[in-house]
Amino acid sequence: VCARAALGPRALLAAAWGVLLLTAPAGAQRGRKKVVHVLEGESGSVVVQTAPGQVVSHRGGTIVLPCRYHYEAAAHGHDGVRLKWTKVVDPLAFTDVFVALGPQHRAFGSYRGRAELQGDGPGDASLVLRNVTLQDYGRYECEVTNELEDDAGMVKLDLEGVVFPYHPRGGRYKLTFAEAQRACAEQDGILASAEQLHAAWRDGLDWCNAGWLRDGSVQYPVSQPREPCGGLGGAGSAGTGGGANGGVRNYGYRHNAEERYDAFCFTSNLPGRVFFLKPLRPVPFAGAARACAARGAAVAKVGQLFAAWKLQLLDRCTAGWLADGSARYPIVNPRARCGGRRPGVRSLGFPDATRRLFGVYCYRAPGAPDPAPGGWGWGWAGGGGWAGGARDPAAWTPLRV
Repeated sequence: VCARAALGPRALLAAAWGVLLLTAPAGAQRGRKKVVHVLEGESGSVVVQTAPGQVVSHRGGTIVLPCRYHYEAAAHGHDGVRLKWTKVVDPLAFTDVFVALGPQHRAFGSYRGRAELQGDGPGDASLVLRNVTLQDYGRYECEVTNELEDDAGMVKLDLEGVVFPYHPRGGRYKLTFAEAQRACAEQDGILASAEQLHAAWRDGLDWCNAGWLRDGSVQYPVSQPREPCGGLGGAGSAGTGGGANGGVRNYGYRHNAEERYDAFCFTSNLPGRVFFLKPLRPVPFAGAARACAARGAAVAKVGQLFAAWKLQLLDRCTAGWLADGSARYPIVNPRARCGGRRPGVRSLGFPDATRRLFGVYCYRAPGAPDPAPGGWGWGWAGGGGWAGGARDPAAWTPLRV
């Protein structure tokens, strides 16, 4: 219990908060311990209320993280109240997001220019977050402080999207935790959370190879139980499920610098468009980049193809090159000749990059013009197609594809 005699002038506290507002670090604060001060009789204590459950957005969207506060007695006004939002990185790490004290507002790090208070009347501490990114996923703390009274609440921001398993050309079980993080980022994703993997399992994801998750654990989802994938029973599965329904098999937290597994990545709404480019004839991997560039695009990443399949319903029963050197194709409406009876992104692995086997999946960013609209592509009228060996791409002419 703290005595009021220890408070000192309110103006001194307000000035100290103002200094903190202008100088608070943008990085993670490790080992921070939250101190809650309680006044005798709880007269005028501040109470924070946040949304139960979670709020859901998508990459590129705008979301409100709801937070309101009030006093149990009417003796206090809203002047001199300090509002602070932080993101929970792990149980002992917090990243500053936004701080406000009266008219002084400041956003930190990647939240600059994207975060602001909603300001919907007295007691509203809700945060508006624009142009949501994959990295914004997670838990946020809303803290309200007045003199020595404070309270805090949690808001969880979830994203609509898709989980996809990934391993590089080198083969399975080749990635440390840090390498898995980089691999997901290179393929337009982030490491999936355990909650995201469990939701994907409920949607039917079945993958018999263990992969890293963002909390440092290693798990894998099994929708169709079988002996090579953890057995036919429910032992070792996490959450609901088990038995005939399989489950999410969990290896627990592993040594992130020494042990190697695959990765489970997560990606969300695609701001641009993925399209399949069928050249005059199949191209080797080196020709795929030139083919996409001729259409104002780049070779699509694995995460971009998964997002286009899941969220834009891209359905194409033709394999094409992707940016990591793999060949895949997306199936929304399963048919026997297209790889089985379940929807998904089919993979042909990592073929020899010099073989002319495939077309290519391209990604065009929002606003990028298509220099060859409709069914037109680029090549050489005299033959040679898209591969472009010794021929100069500057000499390409429009050709019907």
